[in-house]
Amino acid sequence: MFEKADKNERRTFLKTTGAALVGSTVLPMPFAIASGMASRREPLKVGLIGCGGRGTGAAAQALKADKDAVLTCMADVFEDYLEESYQSLMKVNPTQVKVDKAHKFVGFDAYRKVLDSGVDVVILTTPPAFRPSHFKEAVDAGKHVFCEKPVAVDAPGVRLVLETAKKAKEKNLSVVSGFTFRYDFAKRELFERIQSGAIGEVTNVFTARNGGGLWYKPRQANWTEMEYQMRNWYYYDWLSGDYIVEMMVHSLDMMSWAFGDRLPLSATGTGGRQSRTEENFGNIYDHFAIEYDYGNHLKGVHFSRQQKGCSNTNKVDISGTDGFAAVDIGKRIHATYGRNKWDYQGEYNNPYETQHEDLFAAIRSGKPLNEGELMANSTMLAVLGRMVGYSGQTITWEEAMNSNQVLGPDMQAYAWDLKWPVPPVAIPGVTKVV
Repeated sequence: MFEKADKNERRTFLKTTGAALVGSTVLPMPFAIASGMASRREPLKVGLIGCGGRGTGAAAQALKADKDAVLTCMADVFEDYLEESYQSLMKVNPTQVKVDKAHKFVGFDAYRKVLDSGVDVVILTTPPAFRPSHFKEAVDAGKHVFCEKPVAVDAPGVRLVLETAKKAKEKNLSVVSGFTFRYDFAKRELFERIQSGAIGEVTNVFTARNGGGLWYKPRQANWTEMEYQMRNWYYYDWLSGDYIVEMMVHSLDMMSWAFGDRLPLSATGTGGRQSRTEENFGNIYDHFAIEYDYGNHLKGVHFSRQQKGCSNTNKVDISGTDGFAAVDIGKRIHATYGRNKWDYQGEYNNPYETQHEDLFAAIRSGKPLNEGELMANSTMLAVLGRMVGYSGQTITWEEAMNSNQVLGPDMQAYAWDLKWPVPPVAIPGVTKVV
């Protein structure tokens, strides 16, 4: 279990994260929360958009982070998900859940009803395909945002997130992403040491995350094809971006962190589907091996698989001119070796809670925290990885970022009878992505 962390230490995020954050300038807030609310502790109204397991967890963590935050409305395309989430949240913290029947919104347009309900903060935890559009409309509506990772599934979505992040800056809105490791005290201290030269100049970063199988929801007779795919969104690249985008983006974000959040020049690699081959697993891969070229012989390598019966690991190895650094999630190792030996001996926190504490602290202090550029670029690393894995081609960052390949339908087209064509499983050397 994670231990309770000191709140003052949590507020050191802007100093210690090492991220290139957008919107660091302190300007008056657009809501009446910048000065008076900090002392009066007026309620912050929170809306949840996306009521699955991650959304339910994020809402619970948000309410725990700020005792004067109140969940006032919820939205999901599935009524059963919404109701299950509501019941779970009522068991966790009923005094901060004030969602009446009229504010339980269901359907593809339910998120707009949340944005029109008078909330101050929205939690965006739908499947990744929806996040760029939801993020844009939330910022257009003047809402502070917690946006789960990844923030898009393709380059047009990433570009929309970048444009929206700039608008959020102009509106003095706070935007916090779900890149949870950036809020982990042990990793913050390790990466701060790396950036301060503890292992010299970083030369290579290797990330590996190997795991087994995941959930699957059997088809029901009354489901349309759209409902079946939506309930199994993880296994369709147009909804999840493939597993490298949906899950391995955490590892790639740490790779970027180690390199000081610079952008790679290009990437090459491969991927495929060997054990997760049944039709019910949609069209995503079960393994990737990608090399990112940062120029001047600097390389970032990502290796991952999701295959049953294999050994598991979740680690980052960082090589430098004067030493070596390691993160091993399972073994809780955060250490440097070589000239400057060190291993983390400090307090362990729950980063899922810390990210919401930092968000609410930023809102109430009137000092916006905007991670829009960071979350877009880290997402794009994963999108680039999928593109080179699917195609088998070396692709530059510029080529990938300028790609006009859109994986899913326009937001206005979503309907339960929509039959969106799902591409066959990609074949390296055959599939085109740019």
